[in-house]
Amino acid sequence: MGFSGHLVFAGSKRPLLEAPLFGSTNPGLRNDVHEWQPRPGGWQTLQLEQGIWEDEYLPALVEWAGAPACVADVSDSSVALVTGLDTNGHRWQAWLNLNNAAALLVEEPEDVDDVSLWMATPEFDEAIGHKRAELDAEVPADAEGALVWASAAGVQAPGQQSQIEELLRAQETFVEELFDALLDKLGFPEATHSAPQP
Repeated sequence: MGFSGHLVFAGSKRPLLEAPLFGSTNPGLRNDVHEWQPRPGGWQTLQLEQGIWEDEYLPALVEWAGAPACVADVSDSSVALVTGLDTNGHRWQAWLNLNNAAALLVEEPEDVDDVSLWMATPEFDEAIGHKRAELDAEVPADAEGALVWASAAGVQAPGQQSQIEELLRAQETFVEELFDALLDKLGFPEATHSAPQP
């Protein structure tokens, strides 16, 4: 079983868990939170368990932090939809692990009684191919949106669009690694990992 839940990324001089949305109004959000290694400049990532993140939390977090933020909605570590928002209300979205996203988003025909049988047909493979092509066509715009968002975050050396597009088309076993790599490629300072003890 992989991780299902949300990865929340934002910048603040204070710990993200001090944001009001993690406080008295939503006490459940504080439960089962894992903090990733912070990045220089106050950039932080929280890993939240399934089902406790709502769409309206992202604008609230951006307003509290006074900085762009994004959230990745992760399913079983295999696919994620990343949504970013900056302080001007500019929003972008991108899927990670496009093959898995295509399988998740493909619509089954109305005359199918047993989905598992349909999934073993050439028609299913063809439907996946069409959906994958649709998602692939959106990659350049998704990458551009991500770069605009990173620039609004004050990133000093944002990545090149071609690098972001390549990453958005990449496939990893654990989509969390793609999310972390996306933040690196967008130019956010890399997390400072403490040296292992001998």
